[in-house]
Amino acid sequence: MPLQKLQFRPGINRETTRYMNEGGWYNCDKIRFRFGVPEKINGWQRYSGIQFLGICRKLHNWIALDQSSYIALGTHLKLYVEEGSQYYDITPVRRTQTLNSGALASTSGSTTITVTDASHGAVTNDFVTFTSATTFAGIPATELNKEHQITVVDGGTYTVTVETAANATTTGGGTPSAAYQINTGLDTIVSGTGWGAGLWGGTTPADPATTLNGALSADTAGTGGSGTSVVLTDASSFPSSGSIVVDEKEVISYSGKSSNTLTGITRGQDGSTPTAGTGVAHADGVAVRGTAAITGWGDPASLAATSGTEARIWSLDNFGEDLIANVRDGALYYWNKSDGLSSRATTLAASDPSNADQVPIIARQVMVSDRSRHCIAFACNAQGQTAQDPLLIRFSKSENAVDWNILTAGTDAGDLIIGSGSKFVTAIETKREILVWTDVSLHSMQFIGAPNTFGLIQIASGLSIIGPNAVTAVNDQVFWMGENQFYVYDGRTQQIPCTVRDYVFGDINQDQRELITAGLNSAYYEVFWFYPSKNSSEVDKYVVFNYSEQVWYFGTLARTAWIDAEIRSYPVAASPDRYLYNHEIGNDDGSTSPATAIQAFIESSPLSIEGGDQFQLIRRVIPDITFDGSEQATPTVKFTLEGYDKPGQSGQDSVNGTVTKEASETVEKYTDELFLRLRGRAFSVKIENTGTGTQWRLGIPRVDIRPDGRR
Repeated sequence: MPLQKLQFRPGINRETTRYMNEGGWYNCDKIRFRFGVPEKINGWQRYSGIQFLGICRKLHNWIALDQSSYIALGTHLKLYVEEGSQYYDITPVRRTQTLNSGALASTSGSTTITVTDASHGAVTNDFVTFTSATTFAGIPATELNKEHQITVVDGGTYTVTVETAANATTTGGGTPSAAYQINTGLDTIVSGTGWGAGLWGGTTPADPATTLNGALSADTAGTGGSGTSVVLTDASSFPSSGSIVVDEKEVISYSGKSSNTLTGITRGQDGSTPTAGTGVAHADGVAVRGTAAITGWGDPASLAATSGTEARIWSLDNFGEDLIANVRDGALYYWNKSDGLSSRATTLAASDPSNADQVPIIARQVMVSDRSRHCIAFACNAQGQTAQDPLLIRFSKSENAVDWNILTAGTDAGDLIIGSGSKFVTAIETKREILVWTDVSLHSMQFIGAPNTFGLIQIASGLSIIGPNAVTAVNDQVFWMGENQFYVYDGRTQQIPCTVRDYVFGDINQDQRELITAGLNSAYYEVFWFYPSKNSSEVDKYVVFNYSEQVWYFGTLARTAWIDAEIRSYPVAASPDRYLYNHEIGNDDGSTSPATAIQAFIESSPLSIEGGDQFQLIRRVIPDITFDGSEQATPTVKFTLEGYDKPGQSGQDSVNGTVTKEASETVEKYTDELFLRLRGRAFSVKIENTGTGTQWRLGIPRVDIRPDGRR
């Protein structure tokens, strides 16, 4: 009998039974399809030997005017800029406070320092940097004057850890300055919570509350338009120093209290007003509360003494050679490249205070329009307000990131309201437009020029997007994952037929679905979606749509953020192990030292001969595998044929006495044929990677097969 070709349809199909998928591929890991045939994916190597802090869920790459190449990383603990394989911490500082004498307390024999600060506003895992502390209890000043991670005890105290155990139980350290970085976030989503979780107004029964006894003007002064004091109706329940929120519009810090008067005030703190240090007007008798207790969704994130209930997700973009960043449902920040890599980001308003005008204080996403050079904030506060509007879009004056005043004559700053849905989810820019998703609709935002600047139209309804990072764009095509479908937009919106749909959506941990991130690998025409599987709280698997071959495949790989190799040599991805990785380099898994083999395989559905009526005997295989690109001198793969008797039966081996068996042989670089014996009504093919330095690609194997009876 002549040799039979083993030619399979490209792509993986899990929408049918294994037998119904005869002639197709059924299972795989770490392979891709090119020109209709499978091959092992390339390897990955650590981008840098240095770990960053936190789980990174957003990366952004840009090049400065001096050709410096930067990557911004937003993690649940930090904001970094990478340059030259070094990570520079640019996390903004939300508050700087000179601590009272005796604020640092030690316990003999312990490395734990207890810090007293009546309104620290920190949450556990926050970071604080001390300066000007002095040696005490045998603890050197050098160990105190550095960055520390906080463990909160209560609203007025927290602990940090030093290297040297104290030799006495005492207080000391002088009067150090404490610089508190913005509150850290969560690395995963707290189950059962989401948009709007918590009390809308932000207050809790633990907040001290009263009213103003006298009006405040829109300036830097105190009650009555003069001085540095604010008079309250009853200040008895407020701490001796700290911060207050006035009419849910402005945060005012104070350093002392005398009866019902708060002294040493500083207006417009924590990005609560358009101009830092300058307040907004408040009428006599409006509500005042403290800020020590937990606050809810309605407040700017910098006011809350809680990490929140959603995972920390950043949006990042560059304004020229500078970086604009936004913590989802938090403030907008700006890092000026000219200030150097040792400088930290500041609030956007504070980046240019003399020109800042009506800068949003809270948003869900920030973006810079490549076409018109407007800075755009999504789901932000309205001009003159502090409450977040989940459907409001505002944009700055062109070429000016800090001028957002829509009432200025001749300005092209403005705002738009999304007309459908209950909340903004995400937005992405293409060459011709900005696509904007709500929870139930898709909109196109386009630059149209004066007088309206931007126009917004709804282009689809009744669809979804599963998370803020589950979308990517290539040229004028946009691909995204919905709640139970995959979609593409190329001028029209349509579902993508998916041969692994039930397999993937049935395997997602729905509690952590907002962690899903999309990535483009344009060199191989691939769109990745990395997702947390059913039994995982972190991203650990992926599904790929090859938009050139129009096929699907999947695998296991933990990547929490991804950028394509547009202006770099390789795609770069972040991993939960807190390293960045270059992809499509080498043959192996570079997450270990030395590198290990990538566990890649592909397996077909059972293939029957002559309808599966008779048993067939296979005696010889022509493997047709190429090892081009292998770094190993003698690369090998394992080639397995597995026989089946009945459709519902797993492949059997010879030990259990059935009439079928498994036959495996190692295929080496120069193997031209394999001699083996396999008997069954149907059989499947499996090729798997076995060693380091190996790259392989399957062609069209052939088998020597002949009838072998009905029993």
